Amino acid sequence: MARPTTKNEMLEAAESNFEKLWDLIDSMNDESLSTEFDFSHDTKKNEAHWSRDKNLRDVLIHLYEWHQLLLKWVAANESGKKANFLPEPYTWKTYGEMNVEIWKKHQDTKLVDAKKMLKKSHKSVIKLVDRFSNDELFTKKYFDWTGATTLGSYCVSTLSSHYDWAIKKLKAHCKRFA
Repeated sequence: MARPTTKNEMLEAAESNFEKLWDLIDSMNDESLSTEFDFSHDTKKNEAHWSRDKNLRDVLIHLYEWHQLLLKWVAANESGKKANFLPEPYTWKTYGEMNVEIWKKHQDTKLVDAKKMLKKSHKSVIKLVDRFSNDELFTKKYFDWTGATTLGSYCVSTLSSHYDWAIKKLKAHCKRFA
């Protein structure tokens, strides 16, 4: 699917990929749910996230926390408090370190809670996106706090693109049990 460029496309892609994610999760058998992720045998999977996330909970929490980044960033800027998308001290060069901190923070979070948290945050982000017009979402520099990109680009990355990432990761894990 092409990257959404309108509000309607974004909402459709977000809901579609979210549904695909849950369909995949619901299809996972007990063995795939209870076995730790291990992608070490695949030399093409050398990005940090392939070794960072060890189970379904880690993937779901990652999505949840990125939803929180978007929600907090928009809320802060709308209230007049200039904020960057990534919290200090992180930058786009160091956000991998932030992802590791997210992972550490949630090692005691239960899978059942991670599922509830993600479902709730997804609804919150969809509600947030729905408040904005197509122009507000996809016109460059419409908001000074989005820099050279669009608010919609951040939303797409946090929603459908991130869900696609999770789906690919879970499918790669589940291949071991097919």
